[in-house]
Amino acid sequence: MKKFRKVLDGLSSSSPGGVASPSCGSAAGTPTAHAPTPQDIHVQETLVSENFQICKTVRHGFPYQPTCLAFDPVQKILAIGSRTGGIRILGRPGVDCYSQHESGAAVLQLQFLINEGALVTACADDTLHLWNLRQRRPAILHSLKFNRERITFCHLPFQSKWLYVGTERGNTHIVNIESFVLSGYVIMWNKAIELATKAHPGPVVHLSDSPKDEGKLLIGFESGTVVQWDLRAKKVDFRIYYDEAIHSVSWHHEGKQFMCSHSDGSLTMWNLRNTARPIQITYPHGKILKDGRKESCKPILKVEYKTSRNSSEPYVIFSGGLSYDKSGGRRPTLTIMHGKAITVLEMDHPIVEFLVLCDTPYSNEVQDPYAVVVLLEKDFIVVDLTQSNFPIFENPYPMDIHESPVTCTAYFAECPPDIIPILYSIGAKQKKTGYSHKEWPVSGGTWTLGSQTYPEIIVTGHADGTVKFWDASAITLQMLYKLKTSKVFEKPKVGEGRAGELVEEDPYAVQMVSWCPHSRLFCVVGISAHVILYRFSKHDANTQIVSLEVRLQFDSEDVISPSEAENNPCFSDPSSHSPQPPGSPGSGTQDSLPCLKVKNRPVRMPPGYQAELVVQLQWVDGEPPQQITSLDINSAYGLLAFGNCNGLTVVDFLQKTILMCMGTLDLYGAADPYQRLTRSPRKNRQSTSDFCMRGLSHFYSDSKKRIRTSYQSLTELSDNQVSMDMERSKSPTSDHVNGHCTSPTSQPCSVGKPRITGVPEGPRLTRRGPGRPPFRKAQSAACMEISLPVSSHTEESRENSFSRSRSSSVSSIDRDTKESVTTLQFGESYGRKGDALPTACLWVGTSLGVVLLLPISIPTEEEERMEEPITMGPSGTVLMLKGSVLRFAFLDCGGALIQSPYEVWRDPNGPEDPDRPRRRKLVNFSPSSSQEACSDGHLAVVCSEKQAKVILMPTQAVLFTHNITESSFLLRADVVSVCNSVCLACFCANGHIMTLSLPSLRPLMDINYLPLTDLRIARTFVFTNGGQALYLSSPTEIQRLTYSQEMTDNLQDMLGELFTPIETPEAQNKGFLKGFFGGNAQTFDREELFGEAAAGKASRSLAQHIPGPMGLENMKTAAGGVVGDLARARIALDQRGERLGELEERTALMMNSAETFSTHAHQVMLKQKDKKWYQL
Repeated sequence: MKKFRKVLDGLSSSSPGGVASPSCGSAAGTPTAHAPTPQDIHVQETLVSENFQICKTVRHGFPYQPTCLAFDPVQKILAIGSRTGGIRILGRPGVDCYSQHESGAAVLQLQFLINEGALVTACADDTLHLWNLRQRRPAILHSLKFNRERITFCHLPFQSKWLYVGTERGNTHIVNIESFVLSGYVIMWNKAIELATKAHPGPVVHLSDSPKDEGKLLIGFESGTVVQWDLRAKKVDFRIYYDEAIHSVSWHHEGKQFMCSHSDGSLTMWNLRNTARPIQITYPHGKILKDGRKESCKPILKVEYKTSRNSSEPYVIFSGGLSYDKSGGRRPTLTIMHGKAITVLEMDHPIVEFLVLCDTPYSNEVQDPYAVVVLLEKDFIVVDLTQSNFPIFENPYPMDIHESPVTCTAYFAECPPDIIPILYSIGAKQKKTGYSHKEWPVSGGTWTLGSQTYPEIIVTGHADGTVKFWDASAITLQMLYKLKTSKVFEKPKVGEGRAGELVEEDPYAVQMVSWCPHSRLFCVVGISAHVILYRFSKHDANTQIVSLEVRLQFDSEDVISPSEAENNPCFSDPSSHSPQPPGSPGSGTQDSLPCLKVKNRPVRMPPGYQAELVVQLQWVDGEPPQQITSLDINSAYGLLAFGNCNGLTVVDFLQKTILMCMGTLDLYGAADPYQRLTRSPRKNRQSTSDFCMRGLSHFYSDSKKRIRTSYQSLTELSDNQVSMDMERSKSPTSDHVNGHCTSPTSQPCSVGKPRITGVPEGPRLTRRGPGRPPFRKAQSAACMEISLPVSSHTEESRENSFSRSRSSSVSSIDRDTKESVTTLQFGESYGRKGDALPTACLWVGTSLGVVLLLPISIPTEEEERMEEPITMGPSGTVLMLKGSVLRFAFLDCGGALIQSPYEVWRDPNGPEDPDRPRRRKLVNFSPSSSQEACSDGHLAVVCSEKQAKVILMPTQAVLFTHNITESSFLLRADVVSVCNSVCLACFCANGHIMTLSLPSLRPLMDINYLPLTDLRIARTFVFTNGGQALYLSSPTEIQRLTYSQEMTDNLQDMLGELFTPIETPEAQNKGFLKGFFGGNAQTFDREELFGEAAAGKASRSLAQHIPGPMGLENMKTAAGGVVGDLARARIALDQRGERLGELEERTALMMNSAETFSTHAHQVMLKQKDKKWYQL
């Protein structure tokens, strides 16, 4: 606990750069000699470093680049492996766990220890790992690294502790699961094939024990050879040779026949009685042509052969096998053959793997399949086999986050409690129908709602213009509501004006969103330079959408010199910058048009969010509008503000009018802090329209596709050879990756009017700070993600190539620059130094680090508000910071966060009461009323890419300054509430997450969270209250994390349990005749064959055992987990068997002694029977 008094005295010690940063409170923007001394400010800061800790909480979405699949039929949990080394374990809703291999090697295969709470993973670096699932955070217990052979296939029989491992050389090794060491028992490939065979059989592609006899191991080689190996006799029972390569093998449950899938699209059935030739060869999708030849078909990658009690016909389920003629225009398929019925299910994406779910874990019983789990490249579905039409189950997991590429995110914690039920009730009507009526089959694990839960909502914007609302309460994620912004516009037609020509496949892509949960106002900014305002209603409506068009294009000719600025008023001539209607004099037929056309007819809108207003920027002089870089909306004021590199626009959405449309320079008036530098004339290289309307669908396109590049990439191809030393020495106001702008805030702009070739240009004046290079041309998020076509990097390397320097490799003489509006914030504040009472204000932050304040005069009466005009205007520069301004926030003099005023929600389409006219109900958090003793005003927190400052209003005196970073820059900054206090949370481009106390800006936490930040994370990272944050960890997954120590401590209680103690189902009791004639006449003890006593030790150079990262100290504790329990259970069973054997032997001895005693007694009786009494 620390009190801060007279903090101006310690300003110089707080930061060396604080003195050099002027408060810019004078009219001319020059620093004052002595800032006014504020009264004593009593602020008790309760946050300390011990309150903060970084910890990943949960990952949502579809596993990126999946590779394999596994299912535990007893525990009913499912595991998915990925190419990046991740494992996703799923159970009932709420049971969702993500784990990661430290090596990052692709997961090739997964094997559950069925009903044991353990999982074996085989990775591409030829390492086996044993995971303990009996804890909420799975951990590796053992690892086994193969040194000389590559792993290709693994098989773990049910209730066995010996894992069969096939390798690329064709050998089969055996691993003890308990100790995770190799057995000396090895099946060499040259012993498995005939000596006369000269060719190598290829890698092992299949291993399975015979359902009829566990002592028989079926080995499938890629070349088409199948061998049954007798484990006891160590010899081959039979060999099968086939001309086509084998992809998979599946047994009939009786163990008398099996089926193989081949590379030519055929299925072969083999009977153990006659292995010379297959008893059946079928081409399910191949036809015989007229000339007698068979159609060539694609390989059948996997086949499952399952029997059913309810039908005498087995299920044959396989993927692939289509003929090459048909597959060109058809999607990937899964085929289900049941008797004579053949059902082909077309998939939207390629099939990675599928599994057939059966009731029994025993391979020698009737399987009774009830579902098929299909893992696709970008989707995950489960097919119901119990119904004839094979419907799919409704997926309870949020696997469709990437249905369209995510372009922006927003995170809202501590929402009003009624908002989630309302959104859910509206969104329930949007759900698809036709799903299976049965319960979701993956129902393992347990999960309970934690005690510390509060309403949380995540909003995602997508490339197709959709916006999704997700319920994120209690570390789960469930879709609430889906909004399609494209329904506001007419479908663009090719050739319909200049705008229609440039619109590509993603004209509606969402760039940013602004949402007020209290008033339920929602605002969307699109890539086509449009802003849509939505209101929420429980009733449907048939209304006309109001459309406003804004001409916001300010050329270099509009830039004024310092001498001119002294004689010009703060407001420029409104006729030169005001919105110009289409067809105005001086505008061409293709100008003064927006990029999209709003529907000009009444539109029927269902309940939910209904569009009320659309604001679009127009084309000017053949140039498309620049992308919108900042947005804010306030329901209490009825105002909407947005800005870009050309200037600022403020809209009164109650009166549906444009309130202000000004260039950034005009916001300064005479208070311009920057000098003017002349520039050499140049010719315009190319219209910016080549890159401004780029689509977003290529964010995560397949690497085989031709990557489009922006105009800037082509023009800067020769400029990327600048040395790293030169780049690091430049100013951090622009940045690039592979020739692209990467700063989410510093978005430059292009010149409005095209130059005429050959015509000399006069000297130009540009907006530049001291020593700052000019800005790049404005680019959308689409351009930020696209790599140069000359690069051979894959998609993943392209996304991870995030430069940590913020420099420009382009000569400043070739760039026209302008100042972008990077952040906006409405709130109650003091517009001028002399103000005694707070009024409505708009805070404006620019890319040059300048903070401007615009006081607003709003009529207080509701009738006047709807009729009287609102007046507002700039009051001059308030503050200057290093780098682009990112965030504003307001605190009262006690350090509490001041919320923006808002209007209480009311249904715009609800029934009206004639006796009680509907009036607006406003909630205002005025700084003067937030604390009785606070007559000083309030504190304003301003954070830029480089530093943060806290100023006292209305004196505009800088109280605290902290230089956050020198070598890097901030990507995101938010003022959030943590542990009943507030702090400034920052995410840096070098991967660091930092928190600063408020108002003193004292560093509380600085952790290097990510070793490398890519563009996707930079675009989607966001903080929220409660110590939580999220970002898009892959194109398909959202990673949530916490930076609160309290939540980290309570995280274990919030996560689901993966393992539930369940009794293993007993094997079916076979009939006497079946057991006598066809059963296992002999029990199979693998320990006798594979143990060290019988097989010896394996070569040490073959594989290396690696203890798990839990450490040696924790290994004893881990031994009490799955492996220890397994070992103890087996020891207990052995001891029980020994005791039962000893008891049986004792019983037999007693019976023998009793019989002997009886015999002796009988003999004595016979002997003494005829004797007289005196003869005894």
